[in-house]
Amino acid sequence: MSLFADRLAEAVRQRGLLCVGIDPRFDMLPVAYQKFAPAVAIEAFSLKVLELVRPFSGVVKPQAAFFELIGPDGMAAMQAVLKRARELGFVTILDAKRGDIASTATAYAEAAFSQSVWNADALTVNPYLGQDAVEPFITTARRSTPRRGLFVLVRTSNPGGGLFQNALADGLPLYRRVAMEVNSWNEGGLGECGLGDVGAVVGATHPKELAELRAAMPNVWFLIPGYGAQGGTADDVRAGILPSSLGAVVNSSRGVVFPFQPNDSDWETKIIDAAKKAQAELRG
Repeated sequence: MSLFADRLAEAVRQRGLLCVGIDPRFDMLPVAYQKFAPAVAIEAFSLKVLELVRPFSGVVKPQAAFFELIGPDGMAAMQAVLKRARELGFVTILDAKRGDIASTATAYAEAAFSQSVWNADALTVNPYLGQDAVEPFITTARRSTPRRGLFVLVRTSNPGGGLFQNALADGLPLYRRVAMEVNSWNEGGLGECGLGDVGAVVGATHPKELAELRAAMPNVWFLIPGYGAQGGTADDVRAGILPSSLGAVVNSSRGVVFPFQPNDSDWETKIIDAAKKAQAELRG
């Protein structure tokens, strides 16, 4: 399966809707890992998390910021985590929220999808700069082998997102205008599953808008943050899922990766239990 949408569909069919966000915060790691240099610690912990959650999730989303924070060694750690995730069969979403124009956007996209750099299956993108800022990402994703995907910020889960996203533009909230463009961009990458390669980030913390956007975007994959630690529930995300049980992956970062205190000796069991519970709730 060379199309991103179909690879993602197969991952969801096999292991459900759960996407595990890999956000390795050094001060939250088990104490045994905190004895090592930060880059060594976050890499080792993240690799262990991949193994623990593999039975319960087919999609992982490394958050670039927590790796970049540590510097070059942290970036090398992120590369190792993405590589191991691919080896384990995960679909990988690099959460970097890139957004720029022309050659700069192309460079960001080539770094995300190049087999010699990050080699991610998908990338999160900020559309604020407009169509000419998104097009280089789409073009690069579709020229890559295998073809890759994007998730464009549409209605985010953070409390302050409405400051701009709810502002009216030609009589519609801005997030609806962005959704219309995502629909258009997505049409060029539809797979056999009926969904495309330009997805939308739509937060679980806005269930009304989630239902509204699902009705307006029937062929678009949703990446749904905000489930779990941010307060979104399994019931909140239902409206984003298609009758086929496809159409969405639901991210949980802290809720799955850090359901323990650093001194807990049974932290591995707690991660397994959290991932298993989330998988079951989302399948319910």
